[in-house]
Amino acid sequence: MNMTKPLPLHFDQLKVSVHPDRTFMGQAAGLAAAHVLRDAIARRGTARLIVASAPSQDETLAVLTRAEGVEWEKITVFHMDEYIGLPDWHPATFRAYQKEHVLGKVRPAAFHGIRGEASDPEAECTRYAALLTEAPIDLVCMGIGENGHIAFNDPPVADFQDSLAVKVVELDEACRRQQVNDGCFPDLDAVPRRAISLTCPTLMSARHLVCSVPGARKAEAVRATLTGPVATACPASILRTHASATLYLDNDSASLISTDQ
Repeated sequence: MNMTKPLPLHFDQLKVSVHPDRTFMGQAAGLAAAHVLRDAIARRGTARLIVASAPSQDETLAVLTRAEGVEWEKITVFHMDEYIGLPDWHPATFRAYQKEHVLGKVRPAAFHGIRGEASDPEAECTRYAALLTEAPIDLVCMGIGENGHIAFNDPPVADFQDSLAVKVVELDEACRRQQVNDGCFPDLDAVPRRAISLTCPTLMSARHLVCSVPGARKAEAVRATLTGPVATACPASILRTHASATLYLDNDSASLISTDQ
């Protein structure tokens, strides 16, 4: 695929790469993610990856799972959040998303799913945190929510200094409405009110972040991420402090920011 290669913009430490549409965006983000994983395996023999579960990631993951030279049998995969209370067979679980978009296409060394149906969610957070902290994370492939959340760290619950690696969170209404907008649930009442989420420090601890954010519905969150204060009012603003993070946008999601830099 021929694609443009725009020079990245910089907002504090965060690189921003704008592309004509979400297909080009996904191509660039997926190839960048593949490069990080290949490099990690070349250096240490293994890699550890955290993956978001949302329609915004479809194009990026399609490219990543087809990329040449990625030795998936050496990669351990985590995901970043899961609804509490949905049975593991429910099609709206994020494990279902991972099965379709990652595990149905590649065979990693291991995939660790968050058990949202666990009878003791706090114990599940402890179990998952132990798996995450066994070794450093090489890469997070992530998005930004319409309310600026990263994972399920909505503004009311986000904590940039969180002492926990994984926690139970209450989902705010804007977050739950996004799940309806994304076509994951028929209406707001069907969206769970609680979830298990990796915290902001856990996501930020990764060596590299590849953040894919397409679509006009994300434009306001992108503007707040890049031009507002670094504060939990827009949790994604913390990305501007990461030493190796790139935000991939299409023209629609970038429509409210200036590209004259």
